[in-house]
Amino acid sequence: MKTMFKTVTTSAALAVALGLGSTAAHAEGSLSIYHWFEYIPQDLLDKFAKEHDVEVTMDTFDSNEAMLASLKAGKLGSYDVAVPGDYMVEILANEDMLDTIAEGELANRGNIEDKWVDVAFDMGRKHSIPYQWGSTSFSVNTEVYKGDINSTSVLFDPPAELSGKINVLDSSGEVLALASIHLGIPQCSTDRDQLKALNALMQESKGHWASFNSDGAKDVLVSGDAAAGMIWNGFGAKARSELATLEYSYPKEGYIVWMDNVVLLKDAPNRANALKFMDFLLEPENIAAVSNFAQYSAGVKGVNELLTEELKTSRESNPPADAPAGSFIQVCDEPTQKLYEQIWTNVKK
Repeated sequence: MKTMFKTVTTSAALAVALGLGSTAAHAEGSLSIYHWFEYIPQDLLDKFAKEHDVEVTMDTFDSNEAMLASLKAGKLGSYDVAVPGDYMVEILANEDMLDTIAEGELANRGNIEDKWVDVAFDMGRKHSIPYQWGSTSFSVNTEVYKGDINSTSVLFDPPAELSGKINVLDSSGEVLALASIHLGIPQCSTDRDQLKALNALMQESKGHWASFNSDGAKDVLVSGDAAAGMIWNGFGAKARSELATLEYSYPKEGYIVWMDNVVLLKDAPNRANALKFMDFLLEPENIAAVSNFAQYSAGVKGVNELLTEELKTSRESNPPADAPAGSFIQVCDEPTQKLYEQIWTNVKK
C-alpha cells in the first residue's frame, strides 16, 4: 500500500525550533496528528497552536489501510489523534488501538449533530468525533467521453474511449465496496459464487485501469493522464475547478458514502492536547474552515451558515434527485476479510 508522508510544523513550532519569542519558547507541550493528505488548512493548525500554545506536527497517509498498517508497524504511541474513515474507526476499536473519551472530557460534545452521535461504527462517540463526510464515486472527462457517466460500468466495463485511461483509488476497502455495488452483491459476502464473480470482475477490470493512485487522484484527471477516475466528491470539486470538462458521477447502481472522524489514539503521548484539539474542531467556525478548504460536509451544528456559496451549490455535494442512496463500507469478520484481501492482492499483482 503506497503511503505519502508529509510533516507539517506550525509557525509556533518553528518559533520554538529557532528559539524565537518568549511565548513560543514555553509552549504547553505538543500535538502529533496522523491525517489524510491535503485535507486541512495550515492556518487552522496555526490558529490552534497559537490559542493553546502548543507545537503541532502532522504526518499524512493516503488510505485507511495505509494508516492501519503504519500504526500496526510501530507508529501507535507516537501520534495523539488520527483521522480514519467510518469503517476504520470500528477496526481500530476492535484492534484495541483507541482510547476512550470519558464523560465531560469534551466541552463541545453537544455541538455534534444528533444524527452523527449514535453511529454504528462508534455508538455514543466513545472514541471519536465527526470530522468531514461525503461520497466516493468517480469523475469523467466529458471531452473524452460524451456518453452517460452515471453507471459503475464506466469503471468496471468501460467504453473504448476510456479503456486504459482510468485511475482507481489505492484503497481495497473503497474499490471492492464499489465493485460489490456494481455486481449487486453484499459487501461481506461469504457466498462462493459471489466471491468468484467479484474476483473475476476485478481481474477483468484491471486490464482497463491505468493506475492505482489516491493522493494523485485529482492530478491525474486534471493533467489528462486519466480520463476517468475514482475520487472523493470534494476532491472531485477541486479537480473540476481546474478542468471544467470533468463531471462527478452519482451512478444508478449506487456509490459509497463515508464519514471521516478524529479519534483519540491509545497511548497518545499528549492526551490532554489531543482532547483540546478535538474540542477545537467541534467549534462551528473551525470545522467550517475545514469544509470550505476541503469541499466536504461537517457533522457539527451551526456550520451550514458559515459555508461558502460555492460549496453549498457544488454539483459534487448535491446528488441529483434521481440518485440512489449511498452505502457505507462494511467491516467483515476476520475470515471473510482475508478472502477480500486475497482478491485485492491478486488485483495488485
